[in-house]
Amino acid sequence: MKICILSAVVLLGVACNEPSSSVKKSPAPDSSATVDVEGISATVYTTADSSNLRLTLTDTITFSRFGQPLESQPCVFVDPSTSFQTITGIGAALTDASAETFAKLPKDKQQEFLRAYFSSSDGIGYTMARTNIHSCDFSSAPYTYVSEKDSSLSSFSIAHDMQYKVPFIQQAIAAAGGNLPLFASPWSPPAWMKDNNDLLHGGKLLPQYYQAWANYYVKFIEAYEKEKIPVWGLSIQNEPMARQRWESCIYTAEEERDFLKNYLGPTLEKAGMGNRKIIAWDHNRDLVYQRASTILNDPAAAKYVWGIGFHWYETWTGGDPQFLNLQRVHEQYPNTNLIFTEGCNGPFNRGQIGQWNWGEIYGRNMINDFNNGTCAWTDWNILLDETGGPNHVQNFCFAPVHADTKTGELIYMNAFYYIGHFSKFVKPGAKRIISSSSRSELLTTAFKNEKGKTVVVVMNDSNRKIPYHLWVGGKAAPLEAKPHSIVSIVW
Repeated sequence: MKICILSAVVLLGVACNEPSSSVKKSPAPDSSATVDVEGISATVYTTADSSNLRLTLTDTITFSRFGQPLESQPCVFVDPSTSFQTITGIGAALTDASAETFAKLPKDKQQEFLRAYFSSSDGIGYTMARTNIHSCDFSSAPYTYVSEKDSSLSSFSIAHDMQYKVPFIQQAIAAAGGNLPLFASPWSPPAWMKDNNDLLHGGKLLPQYYQAWANYYVKFIEAYEKEKIPVWGLSIQNEPMARQRWESCIYTAEEERDFLKNYLGPTLEKAGMGNRKIIAWDHNRDLVYQRASTILNDPAAAKYVWGIGFHWYETWTGGDPQFLNLQRVHEQYPNTNLIFTEGCNGPFNRGQIGQWNWGEIYGRNMINDFNNGTCAWTDWNILLDETGGPNHVQNFCFAPVHADTKTGELIYMNAFYYIGHFSKFVKPGAKRIISSSSRSELLTTAFKNEKGKTVVVVMNDSNRKIPYHLWVGGKAAPLEAKPHSIVSIVW
């Protein structure tokens, strides 16, 4: 098993800005972005299989005049003059499992972990986060914040979270420089609010508890903000079409729409929390258009929706990723944001930690998600232990970083670096620009940050090296894509 340890290499840092929710109705030419790159130098950062390259500065290239490319000359074409969606942030979920694992690390390893993920100079600079509202599968045991049948919520308390999760999130915010937009997701209402009287195994929210459940979100926000953890947004329900053996709750599209417009949206507004970003769906890409259209075609519901969240698990049942479904949503509802809210690899097998395909799954999904209109991307557990947990239903999975709680060692999977090729360089406020490849093996996307830095990501998931040119406005620079590699090119 190959184990990768983060080295203290200083990479290019870009200032972090406040998240933006701006989405253009259609791409628009940006004359200020038309830049003559002749003579400009760009830096290349590389992660590659069968090498020690991990987000390593490997080259400096210079653009020069380049005529008409031939069909025999592979190229990646970049056009900064047309911009698309504005990027809100890139990050991961700060779950109970992550917090409990973090607490078991020695202090020096805790600090290493925080730098690795949240430092914009020494790490990969995460700018967004998610957390669970009471328990999920990645908790050591089921729990809620209220006593049985307390519909008034007078017993509401986050005492459970004060041991591990709240301190963990507080430290993550500090490590991110004091600003880390956080959204929270429930996996299930309390058992007594549901028709199956079970926190687990699906079931539905009983109509008589719609208002109490809407009040629960408000109580959560108030409790977390009392601990100096701002709550930027909420998703209505994690995976509302999945009856899981862990915490889960089913909503049809109409039920989610009506709960939002009649209860959750008005309740947040009444509590003075109308500026919190509400994310609908929060499930796989396969049904995303049906869910989005049902909710967004109702103006009374749509007015509360900031974005449509989605996961990648449609591929876990043997299907292909449904990236074009995102494009359909983005085309029809261009002013509603698309946000990837969860994805991970699994099931966990410690002997497979060194497999290269885990990182390529992230790279392939991130490139296609961004190219189809996604403005924010959050991974699942930011940290798990040596078993792929803790998880109270043995649903063990991979995370980009694992901690061996027996030895205190941090194990960095190549997925950590693949994500870092985006999060390190593409900052909130950046706009996606055109990047087009002449070879199917070269996957690419590109961005322009607010302060002028252009970032092009190129991934080669083939077994062969591919020489190519990076072409911008009739100027080009030569590069070579190593087999099973990803690069970030910055100028």
